[in-house]
Amino acid sequence: MTRGLLSLAAVSTLAALVSAQSPPSFVPTTIKGHFVEQFTSDWEDRWSPSKATKEEKAGEVFSYVGQWAVEEPTVYPGIEGDEGLVIKSKAAHHAISVPFSTPLDPKGETLVVQYEVKLQKGLECGGAYIKLLTDSDVGIQAEEFSDKTPYTIMFGPDRCGSTSKVHFIFRHKNPITGEVEEKHLQSPPSPKITKTSALYTLIVRPDQTYEIKINNESAKSGSLLTDFSPSVNPAAEIDDPSDVKPESWVESPKITDPSAVKPSDWDEDAPSTIPDTSATMPEDWLEDAPAMVPDPEAEKPEEWSDDDDGEWIAPSVANPECKEASGCGKWEQPMIPNPEYKGPWFAPLIDNPEYKGVWAPAKIPNPDYFEDNSPSDFNKIAGIGIELWSMTEDILFDNIYIGSSESDASALASETFLIKKPLEDALEEADKPEPAPISGDVEPDMRTQPLQWAQFKFQEFVNIAVVDPVGAVKQLPYTGAAAAAVFATLIGMMGVFFSVLLPSSKPAVKPVSKKAATAVAAKKSDDVTPDVAVAEAELKDAKPAGEVAAEPAVSKTRAGKSKAAADK
Repeated sequence: MTRGLLSLAAVSTLAALVSAQSPPSFVPTTIKGHFVEQFTSDWEDRWSPSKATKEEKAGEVFSYVGQWAVEEPTVYPGIEGDEGLVIKSKAAHHAISVPFSTPLDPKGETLVVQYEVKLQKGLECGGAYIKLLTDSDVGIQAEEFSDKTPYTIMFGPDRCGSTSKVHFIFRHKNPITGEVEEKHLQSPPSPKITKTSALYTLIVRPDQTYEIKINNESAKSGSLLTDFSPSVNPAAEIDDPSDVKPESWVESPKITDPSAVKPSDWDEDAPSTIPDTSATMPEDWLEDAPAMVPDPEAEKPEEWSDDDDGEWIAPSVANPECKEASGCGKWEQPMIPNPEYKGPWFAPLIDNPEYKGVWAPAKIPNPDYFEDNSPSDFNKIAGIGIELWSMTEDILFDNIYIGSSESDASALASETFLIKKPLEDALEEADKPEPAPISGDVEPDMRTQPLQWAQFKFQEFVNIAVVDPVGAVKQLPYTGAAAAAVFATLIGMMGVFFSVLLPSSKPAVKPVSKKAATAVAAKKSDDVTPDVAVAEAELKDAKPAGEVAAEPAVSKTRAGKSKAAADK
């Protein structure tokens, strides 16, 4: 809790600094990649919206009428003057693209794709991913860019209904058939659905490994050869399509025992329950009183007409006399399980002597088999396309990096994302409403208001314990245990505290003179001389109350000598 309070204090301090000082200003980066986009004032010279149409499966045709704009964020702005590409239309199809100055060939190189997304109004249903468009002889036809335009990689967040994931899809060409097939990442990570900026980074290395980072933290990594569906390389063997299961093949492992016979004493007609013959009617049972009676407080409505509506009958209510008794009406013995009940008889199952196992067709070599050990040698990339449908507007894209340098992508994030993110987080934290006051009737949410929830449960326990302590522990056992632990801890701390402050109660020992001790120790004679007698008395008086005085060593010696003399 201390760490949480410190974090909250830090965020509050940062929020105060943000409000008191002007935010940092945007400065274009000097980092170069194959393509870097920060949506500066000349962005329209590079980006072109689509004018194409899109046909859905149901036959409906839509146009890409969604509007685009480049502007600063309106929700939790971080860096002053930092503009991004924004979707401006709600529930509309959007498409826009930008060509590279030269196509990017990823063969044998590391490929890094990185960009920021800011969901200023959340993400109800739609995507915020980008596509790396495949190079072709005709290049990117910007005005005809649509969902049918070939792409090499699709990467980024998507959310709608139960779907909430970061896509990583690449299109792979079969070297034998020439067919292009989409390969989808299995078990993709979840996106950051927040109104502050989120940074998405995809790294594909020549060793066929990939890594997805979200906000500069690794979220998923693995191999292109094993983590995608369908698999990059097909199976070496396939089922023989001409193989047919023989008619005599038996796949049932068990059969009923043909030799089994129902026991003669098996009664299939016996009921599952029978009356409890040992039960007797309670003495206060009211057999003559009905369980339901007409409601004495009911009155016939004024608009009721006996001629039109028939005779009015008061509604029935529970007989109040039955509340004080064990029951009303005809009493019957309760039903109990029948100890003789066995149910329908079935012959037991035995192993099937004809069982051969589950049939499977024979395997044959796959005629379409190939082995591509370098799927990271993607098709050449001609540019970027953003083609989306979203129920939410004001989705902002910014600081796009496409290249081969992981360090350059990280440096760009340090200049942009890592500066704006804490500022945006502080603004978001400052914008949160104050926690609602504790209500005596409504239980606070434990996840969002843990302290208020604990106070509510403790007060609830105290209210019950005042009336019924045992009932409070039974009804709220965990709260009672926590309260007892806190109480025991307080008592223990108080005990330690007072033991330190208060003086010790150990009885004082009366000091013994040196002369007396010397006299007792030095005495060797059997006779008790006057000086020894006085010293022994002084030693006995020096013992604390309740402690038995030990016999002086000289007395033990004397007693031993006396016993020896008597034996002689």
